[in-house]
Amino acid sequence: MGATIVEKIFSRKCGRDIRAGEVVMTPLDGAMIHDITGPLAIQKFYEMGGTKVFDPARVIMLFDHQIPADSIPAAENHVYMRRFAVEQRIHNYDIQEGVCHQVVVEKGRTAPGEIVVGADSHTCMYGAVGAFATGIGSTDMGFALKYGALYFKVPETIRAEVSGKFPRRVGAKDLILSIAADIGADGATYKAIEFAGKAISKMDMPGRMTCCNMVIEMGAKAGVVAPDKITWEYMKGRRKMKPFTLESDEDAVFVEKRSYNVSDMEPQVAVPHNVDTGVPVSEVAGTSVDQVFIGSCTNGRFEDLEEAAEVLGKKKFNPNVRVIIIPASRDEYLKSLRAGLIEKFVKAGSLVEAPCCGPCMGGAFGLLAPGEVSLSTSNRNFKGRQGSTEGKVYLCSPATAAASAINGVITDPREI
Repeated sequence: MGATIVEKIFSRKCGRDIRAGEVVMTPLDGAMIHDITGPLAIQKFYEMGGTKVFDPARVIMLFDHQIPADSIPAAENHVYMRRFAVEQRIHNYDIQEGVCHQVVVEKGRTAPGEIVVGADSHTCMYGAVGAFATGIGSTDMGFALKYGALYFKVPETIRAEVSGKFPRRVGAKDLILSIAADIGADGATYKAIEFAGKAISKMDMPGRMTCCNMVIEMGAKAGVVAPDKITWEYMKGRRKMKPFTLESDEDAVFVEKRSYNVSDMEPQVAVPHNVDTGVPVSEVAGTSVDQVFIGSCTNGRFEDLEEAAEVLGKKKFNPNVRVIIIPASRDEYLKSLRAGLIEKFVKAGSLVEAPCCGPCMGGAFGLLAPGEVSLSTSNRNFKGRQGSTEGKVYLCSPATAAASAINGVITDPREI
């Protein structure tokens, strides 16, 4: 009987044939903490008698949720983590590089076939390069920091076969919102979602990251794309690795198979207050918006900003809309700067911020007042996610966000 990608990854790490449903103690290739979850994970590490982390080279620390510090408690958390980094001589310690998930991937701190955990639910994004990556709680992370291993129940896999060619101004974000609406908020609980098919094989790395980033919104443990030429080309200069084959066998057992065709797909919008509420943009077109946020680990890459800029053209953003644009990392910011996108956005009337999570979690800035509406390229639209519990958050692609920011109402980007 064949094996899935996930089963193969665990089998490689455990040195024996592993199947979905087995509970195994597995060595880790990396463990990531950030400024929100890190302090508690470090505290748990000490409570467990930890004195030295399992491997300073494989512990990853980033500041991205409240950076620069927006409160005294946030500043105190930063100091606590800085001291830990110095004490433990942690190698991968970044305080100004950007959103943790983007930085982990672009700096090559995860790679095909590896198992990486992060004290953040969207760690599953790293599956875009063919890794098994998943979010864990701070207590589990304390254990991981000390022992460099963790118990896993190896998840079953749902295979999402995606065919067709994306229409103009329809892309990966529209696809994953459509899949989330199809599977449901808990339809993939503790399962892996494997993305496959011609539409995925032709999708660039940013698009794959967007898809894997949001599998947690269906309850999934991980998302994964089989590494191919696009993957290995992306890994060049990031990790010194010899390409190898890692794909599900033809006779692998999937708990479920679902098929999607993007050829006739419309731009999608998830309406408040859940992610699995995606509808064609035509169903909500004309809804007034107060704020538009383009960024986050879901859609803050250069390609996302380039897409928004293409829609913007020579137009201006609506003066009644607060437009906040945040590149996902320093590298993505510099790419956008060199391409003239930053100047274009500023002249059009937006606020372009330094790389960070920004309004995504409503922790630092960009908060909504009661009754206000946000249209966001981020990954969650739960009640109170971006400020007041009486505010509303809609999710969409960068193209839809840009078109809506121009008109001041939710707009089909194909009409601009």
